[in-house]
Parts: sequence; C-alpha cells; structure tokens
Amino acid sequence: FADLVLETWDLHCDRNGREHRTADMGCKQLVVRRGQPFAITLRFSGRGYEEGVDKLSFNVETGPCPSETSGTSSHFVMTDCPEESCWSAVMQQQDGESLSVSLCSPPNARVGRYSMTLEACTDYQGSSYQIGDFVLLFNPWHPEDTVFMRDENERREYVLSQHGLIYQGTCDYIFSIPWNFGQFEDDILAICLNMLDINPKHLRDQNRDCSRRNDPVYIGRVVSAMVNCNDEDRGVLFGRWDNRYDDGMSPMSWIGSVDILKRWKKFGCQPVKYGQCWVFAAVACTVMRCLGIPSRVVTNYNSAHDTNANLTIDRYINEKGEQERQSWDKIWNFHCWVESWMARPDLAAGYDGWQVLDPTPQEKSEGVYCCGPAPVKAIKEGDMLLKYDIPFIFAEVNADVVYWVVQGDGMQKQSIRSSDVGKYISTKSVGRDTREDITHNYKYPEGSEEERAVFEKAEHQKKSVGEEDEGLHLRIKVSEGANKGSDFDVFAVVNNNTDEERVCRVTLCARATSHNGTLGPQCGLTDPVDIDIEPRAEKRVPLRILYEEYRDKLTQDNLIKVVALLKDHQTGDIIVAVRDIYVENPPIKIRILGEPMQNRKLVAEISLVNPLAVPLNGCVFVVEGTGLTEGQLVKELEEPLEPQAEAKFRMDLMPRLSGLQKLMVDFESDQLTGVKGYRNVIIAPQPM
Repeated sequence: FADLVLETWDLHCDRNGREHRTADMGCKQLVVRRGQPFAITLRFSGRGYEEGVDKLSFNVETGPCPSETSGTSSHFVMTDCPEESCWSAVMQQQDGESLSVSLCSPPNARVGRYSMTLEACTDYQGSSYQIGDFVLLFNPWHPEDTVFMRDENERREYVLSQHGLIYQGTCDYIFSIPWNFGQFEDDILAICLNMLDINPKHLRDQNRDCSRRNDPVYIGRVVSAMVNCNDEDRGVLFGRWDNRYDDGMSPMSWIGSVDILKRWKKFGCQPVKYGQCWVFAAVACTVMRCLGIPSRVVTNYNSAHDTNANLTIDRYINEKGEQERQSWDKIWNFHCWVESWMARPDLAAGYDGWQVLDPTPQEKSEGVYCCGPAPVKAIKEGDMLLKYDIPFIFAEVNADVVYWVVQGDGMQKQSIRSSDVGKYISTKSVGRDTREDITHNYKYPEGSEEERAVFEKAEHQKKSVGEEDEGLHLRIKVSEGANKGSDFDVFAVVNNNTDEERVCRVTLCARATSHNGTLGPQCGLTDPVDIDIEPRAEKRVPLRILYEEYRDKLTQDNLIKVVALLKDHQTGDIIVAVRDIYVENPPIKIRILGEPMQNRKLVAEISLVNPLAVPLNGCVFVVEGTGLTEGQLVKELEEPLEPQAEAKFRMDLMPRLSGLQKLMVDFESDQLTGVKGYRNVIIAPQPM
C-alpha cells in the first residue's frame, strides 16, 4: 500500500460552533466545549483510508510545556469504542477519499488554546500533519462538567446573553443601568485567554497553571485577581473613588466590558482608568461567561467594608449629625460582585452552586487582591473557615452599624437604631428585565432562630439595639422626585408610640457623599427644633435641599446622605436615622423607526432634555449594543445644550444578530455625567 497522504481538511467551524453554542463568537477559528463531540473531515490524495491497513492517531496539546502527566497533552488513536474519561476519535463515515471523524474531549479537560496534529501510519511508516488550532471552553450543558447547569433558560441568561442590567442606587431607590457584556464579540475570547497567560501564577509556574485550568474554582480566583491591577499584575482596571477622573474615563461613563477589554489589549495590558465595583464585577462576568462558566452580577445594598473583621462598624457623629471622625470601616450604599455557578469538589458536600467572586480590590486574600470563590451557602450558614474569604463577605451582608453620638461635654452615647446592612441583594431575573431578590440565599430571616444559630457559629453578637415599638420612632422621608436641577424636601418623621405626650429635639443634616461612604461637604442643615408630640401621633420636621447648594458639591455618584437626630428629653435617649438619597438624572428617550430585521438598516432616534438651569457643554452620546452596532457609535453635539432644550438625533444601525438585543446609550457633558438609557429591540431573522 502506498502511504496515506493528507491533502486537505475541514474543521467545520460554523457547524461545530452552532452545535457547541459558540457561533456568536464570529471568530474564524474552531471553538468547542468540553465533553461534547465535534466533527472534522479529512481528505486524502491518491487513495482513501483503509481499515486494518492504516492507523490514524491524534495529538492535542495546550500551554507552553504540554505533558500527559499534567493533563495538557493527549495522544489517542481512532477507535470504535471510545472512553468517556479521556480524549477520543471515532470514525463517522467514509466517502471515497474523504473521512469524517468525531473528536471528543473529557468533561474535565483543561480549557484554553489547543493545537492538533494527525499521524497517519501505514506499515509502520508514517507522516504527521499539523491540522490547526482550536479553543476548548467549559460546558454548562454537560452533566459531568463541574459547571453543569440544569435549566436551559438559566444557561441562556448566564452563559449566552451578551447584555444585562446592573442594579445601583440606594436601598430606598433601586434602579438598574444597562450593560453590554459582549463576551462573544470579536477578539474578546483572545483577550480572555491572554489574561490567563499573563497572570502571575502562570508566569511563576506555567506547567502547574495550565494543568489547573480544568478547575473553575482556580480560574475564578485568577480572574478575580486579574480584573483589578492592585498587585501590579498587569490587571485590567484601575480603581478610583475620589471623583477625580480627568485623566481617564469616569467609572460612571462605561456601558460595557468590550470597550474596556479592547483598550486594555490595545495599550499592552496597561490598566484602564477607571473602575468601581460594578465595572470590576461586569468585566469579570464577561470573562467568566466567555470561558463558559455561568455568571451574573449581584448588588448588595448597604454593604459593609469591615476592615478589622469585628463585624461591627462604629460611626461617630456630633449632636448636629455631622461626622466626628473618619472611620476606616465603610458602608457602601451598594456594592457589586459576581456569582459564578460551579461544583466545589474541594469542599465537603453541600457547597456546590453559586459562588461569590469579588474582583473589586478591598482586602488581600493569600497575599493577592482577589476574593472568592466563596459558596453562597457557606455565607448563609456562617461557615467562616471554608475557602475562600467567607468572613469578609459575611461581614458585607451581616455587620452591625452602631452610631455613637459625641455630646458637647465629650461623652459618647450609643444611639438606638436597628442595623440595615445587607439589604435587597439583587440580580437581573432570568429572561426578563426585572429584579430578582436573592437576599434569602445569603441570610436567614432577621430575628429567626436560624439567624441566631448562624451568628453564634460566626461568633457574632448583634450589637445594634432594635428600635422599640414603644417610645419614639424616627425615619426620613423624601418628597417625590429628587431630580437633578431641582430643589426637593426631606422630612424627619417622628412617631410617638406611647400614651403620653413627649418632648424631643430634632436636627437634620445633609451632605454630599460618594458611593463608598466617604462624606463630602454639607448641603443642608436645620437648626435644632424642639417639638412636643401628642400620644400616638406623628410629626414632621422638613429640610429643603436647594439645587444651588448641592450643585457644585454632588459627586458623579449623585448621592446625598441625610442624618436625622432625635433627643428624647424624657429618657435622654438619642435616636439616629440615616438615608442615602439618589438625585435622579433625566431620562434618555430611544425610539426605533422601521421594522427591525437582521442585516437590514435600522434607525434609532435618541433624545434628552437638559433639566438644569445652565447650558451643558461638551455633550456626547455613546451608543452600543452587541449585535446592533459594530463597536461604539459616538455623537458629539456641536453647540451647548441650553436649559430645558432637547437634544435629538438619528443613528443608523445594522443588526447582525437576530432575537432580543439591547441598544444602550450613555450621555456625558460638563454638568451632567453618566446618564444611561436603553431600549430592547427584537430583531427578526433574515428571511431565507
């Protein structure tokens, strides 16, 4: 027999891509998921393959130093009875000189870039052919994969969906911003794989790093460290919280991960300026979804950053409600992290499922700024010793806040108020643009037996005293519409829940604040007023917050913190109430003109009214949406936008993908920044 000579081959990128749900990557390379077969066709010249005469075998290799012992190299022969636990090749059909072969990786294979060679042997004489490269990803559709997820709708949302919503605002005013994850956009997969290749663990020991890439726990930990740059590890984002963003992009301006990851690549893996928690979390979510690990962005309201890990955050204020001293412990009005879905074979049973990964640089873990994966179940149960970083996240959702009022004579008095850390933990619902509340995954109901048992296990005594139902009760209300450009009212509302008249003194103080709890200048203060309040009655003390007072003090976070203090003259008790008020940006209106169809021009009309009493200069609209725009479309206004005037323009789009897509808009100017809007667009498939 003459030697078997390979002439051409076909990796069927399109067909395999569709079957492996990677077709949206649009890359001209083969991208497949582990544990699932993929077909290739070999064409020989002169003669076809002869069973019994010719022997075909394959080599696949990943990483710089592939070896069988590390699981980064495999040699396997074409056979009829493949083994599930290792790489296999099975002959599908033969047609003259062409032969189709089905290849399959084990469901615990290392993910990453592979090269593949074919060896064709006849009578102990053989030739070897390099038949191309492919990328292997995690496979949430495969029951044996450690990231297996049972529900198809969930897999669609957490692996395949390229856009979503991220919850922001305050616990009293929850809203969402749109985000373009774009994990299948051109070049994103290459950037994510490159991130794995420049991570410090890889540079220290390439062989060990590549051999651990079968484990989503390991990958999650690497990604959590690489999304921030605090270890000088060439990480993606530079975090900044001080409202000085002129030499970069303000964290409020981003509307997607693609722009950030492409900038990172373009500038040679220099950190992109600037990120805050939701930006870190969204970029990590993009990377994890891209690699095939189901992931979602989660928001925790009133999130504690407990630096000394005593589960108590002490706040000192004077009798006017002004902060007395800086505390390193912070309460963020919200904090975002990522949950990724995976099994935890490294832990005892019961901790599979959602794991917290937090790429925002806050505290070091094993010497590196990363956090997680921490099983959500372990946080709920107070299992502090399990890997990784449970105590830090437990504090974020369970710490106590204790307010100490420093009186004129220097005496400190603990105020009465119940703790409100870890509220309304939120994520986007599956398949819908609504909020799913997942607080119950993180904590037992307040005051329940289970909660007490968990706190005992975590050695956490609840310090904050609950507000008594008898006695006086204090809360803060906001008048309708705290809109940027307008004045608005806040009220201290006092209830007397006793059967006798009470006399008390009330003070209200408002200050601009930033998202991480740092207080800025004052923008409203009442003189202390003495009120007497009838039995079972309610009284209000107003504070008007003026636009001219807050205009130059508000940070880009649009937050004002209001503190109310009540001194009960009868008992001497001091009660504190605190509320973060989000000052609303104007809406962006988006209209879609015409019938949306794949590969056919579509027009979007976008408009915004300037709500301020001053003109807006340097107005820019940025528009993006996976499948709707190629990258970002930028519209700069030539003229300033006068007070109460409307900016309106039209933009041409060419939808590439069919189905539900999101068109997202961000508006920037000198006085109004980070204004967001989006519109869902359902694109009909192109008629065949």
